[in-house]
Amino acid sequence: MIWFLTNFFKMQIPKEVLSWLPKYLRYTDYLSAAQLYLKDNFFLKEKLKAEHVKERVLGHWGTCPGLNVIYAHLNYLIYKHQAEILFICGPGHGAPAVLSNLFAEGTLTKYYPELTRDEKGTGDLLKRFSWPKGFPSHVTPMVPGSILEGGELGYSLSTAYGSILDNPNLISACVIGDGEAESGPLAAAWNANKFVNPKSSGAVLPILHVNGYKISNPTIYGLMSDEEIKNLFSGFGYHPIFVEDNDTIHDDMISALEQAYQEIKQIWKNAREKGKILKPRWPMIVFRNPKGQTGIKSYHGTKIEGSFHSHGIPLTNPAYDHKQLEAVEKWLKSYKIEELIDKNGSPKTEILKFVPKEKYSMGQNKHAFGGKIKKDLKLPDSKNYQVKCERKCRGQCLESNTYKAGEYLRDIFKLNKKEQNFRFFCPDETESNKLQAIFEETKRAYTWPVAKHDENINPDGRVTEMLSEHTLQGMYEGYVLTGRHGLFATYEAFAPIISSMIDQYAKFIKQSMRMDFRPPVASMNILLTSSLWRQEHNGYSHQNPGFIANVLLKHGAFSSVYLPPDANSLIVALEDCFKRTDCINAIVASKQKTPQWLSLEEAKKQLETGIMVWEWVGGEGSKNPDIVIASAGDYVTYESLAAVSLLKEHIPELKIRFVNVSELTALGVGDECHSLGLCEVKRKDFNNFFTEDKPIIFTFHGYPAVIQQLIFGHEAANRISIHGYNEEGTTTTPFDMQIDNKTSRFHIAIDVLQKMSKENSEIKSKANKLIMLFEQKIKDHSAYIVKYGKDMEEISQWCWKQ
Repeated sequence: MIWFLTNFFKMQIPKEVLSWLPKYLRYTDYLSAAQLYLKDNFFLKEKLKAEHVKERVLGHWGTCPGLNVIYAHLNYLIYKHQAEILFICGPGHGAPAVLSNLFAEGTLTKYYPELTRDEKGTGDLLKRFSWPKGFPSHVTPMVPGSILEGGELGYSLSTAYGSILDNPNLISACVIGDGEAESGPLAAAWNANKFVNPKSSGAVLPILHVNGYKISNPTIYGLMSDEEIKNLFSGFGYHPIFVEDNDTIHDDMISALEQAYQEIKQIWKNAREKGKILKPRWPMIVFRNPKGQTGIKSYHGTKIEGSFHSHGIPLTNPAYDHKQLEAVEKWLKSYKIEELIDKNGSPKTEILKFVPKEKYSMGQNKHAFGGKIKKDLKLPDSKNYQVKCERKCRGQCLESNTYKAGEYLRDIFKLNKKEQNFRFFCPDETESNKLQAIFEETKRAYTWPVAKHDENINPDGRVTEMLSEHTLQGMYEGYVLTGRHGLFATYEAFAPIISSMIDQYAKFIKQSMRMDFRPPVASMNILLTSSLWRQEHNGYSHQNPGFIANVLLKHGAFSSVYLPPDANSLIVALEDCFKRTDCINAIVASKQKTPQWLSLEEAKKQLETGIMVWEWVGGEGSKNPDIVIASAGDYVTYESLAAVSLLKEHIPELKIRFVNVSELTALGVGDECHSLGLCEVKRKDFNNFFTEDKPIIFTFHGYPAVIQQLIFGHEAANRISIHGYNEEGTTTTPFDMQIDNKTSRFHIAIDVLQKMSKENSEIKSKANKLIMLFEQKIKDHSAYIVKYGKDMEEISQWCWKQ
């Protein structure tokens, strides 16, 4: 059955095509099934024996036959039109099908020359699947043509939408499993179609693969009627085309894909020739077929094909169960592989007749190898955005760090207007985060009608705002992996929503670095704003610096966390991030006006190592200090300097060194060397900053455990006292947040006095009295804010004095 919303006529399909498809599918289905089981006797030239079967039978079968059908029909569509199609596989463990088709089209042989399309190469492929050091059961960077790390479900559609932005001739065919379609990220991603401008971007062709079952349950979409699915996706703005696997499957699928292709071409034409951009209704395919089709129908009275029993390995123990071995042999022999190959074990010419060659094959689509087509981003001169910071009046100039960043980003859009290779992603917070200068050069992208009074919205806009961090992150990943550049800005508290996605992306990048056919892509840059220290008005729910910890738990060699203390430091951090490749950068920056500390040149100097002694703080005492006070983060740097000021006022003889850390991996992460910081071979440099034996009071923007992790095992760990966010918060004043988490100037000063009392008898004589004074200040503060609703003036009006 096939059903369309528009008038539909059956195409006249060439008989040779209808003859080719079943043979090609027998070939790829055989390869897919054999990958699961065989380590020898690859073409069943002799009776299947236990020693021919892998001891560890791993992988998933259920999705493979449907994927093979889709891939085969897309091949014919490409062959017929020489269309530029990128294949994105959503089903997490569909690798056997993808590998089978890549092998058939010659892509695997190109990148793995030993995998020749003959008996030896075929055997190597079959044995290598889910074999130690071989191909995993899901698509990874080892698999050419892929831009999506399989396994964790939900990100295929958003990644596909990112891939086609600013790629006007590209169609990304995205297969979405009906199990994956139940996930929150995937459900939100259907709305990404509203941000695609058909004049300048390509098209996503979603193919919802409804085979009815997950691991052990029916799927939601499998239980929905065609009418219900039609209504759902029509509301999302799609034109659903339904195809059901039956006796006319090949006629129907060819016709459905042809109609979808022509509808896409018409949408492009309307936009590019007639200026009709608003509210296009993009086609999608809903393909129903039985799970595990062509496999074992049933075993010992249990239904397998068309049930959840075919989801993974239909029969899991053939190496040790003779009955299962016989059933597997019967299954594999049903494909009659001997009819499809020549005497060398190569697929016969007729099997490959309508398979696209070279650049037109989906596995060799140039956009899947983004590093090969990436162009460097043109960056403006950072001097144009510097905040003048006179050394005699440090901290007295106030500026919104992100506002200056907005001006910098505005001009990146301007400089790269012709290349159209930079985009900004943000969940409805561009203006909230003081980045509104961007709108002087570009607007928010949107292709559905809006009201006249709506601001800064245009189909040509290069800012994507949607209240789904998952969708934005997926689009950003698709955009970067196809060779472009970007930035994702979000509230710090809600960045953990995409932590798992970043984890998967980190795995993709790490594996890509090991593959010669994957040149470096642009960096992944996440700007965290509206940070916890100034979310006192929104309250506890908006106070969460956890994303930093997540990034640093990844791979220290290419994951960085920048904590610029001021605007100049933020500009040079952004500049550095945009120049880097194959890495993940998290940048934490204030949007509120804060004191400015460093000149642009000083900020650049500090960036070289991510850490610097601010000698102007301690003066002569900085050279041979009694104690080291350190900070990482804009607001805590302010408090740390206020603590230094208090100590200088009350104990002028105390010699203090002040160290600022603006890139966290400068402290060292595990045993991996970071390009910016103090890696293992440079650990001695730690003491150049923090001395060999003096106490260290370190105040950190986020959770103290992050710093504990970074310094774990270091000889200096036992002399470091760490202040940070201790999961205390509410709706209160800015300074009260510091008080509650013991990061205030008073708490830092008290910590210093307690440490120095053990080291210096003269200071000890003054310490108790000062500690009582500072503790009273804390009590006075608490009473004051309850009475007046604001911080005391001595706190809010404090500024650094040289």
